[in-house]
Amino acid sequence: MTRATESRADITATVLALAAEATELQTRAAELRQSLVNVDERMSAISATLRRLSPVES
Repeated sequence: MTRATESRADITATVLALAAEATELQTRAAELRQSLVNVDERMSAISATLRRLSPVES
């Protein structure tokens, strides 16, 4: 292989590796967003339960 061909192959390999990593990061970010939604829903449910159980002070 010539130096130019090797360089092109290196660039191609790097681009493919970065694209794969970007895909993994996007998937993980979506999982984390869903986890935050789940935590928010649980917090809302717990808050509602605590409001019902707590005596109202005037």
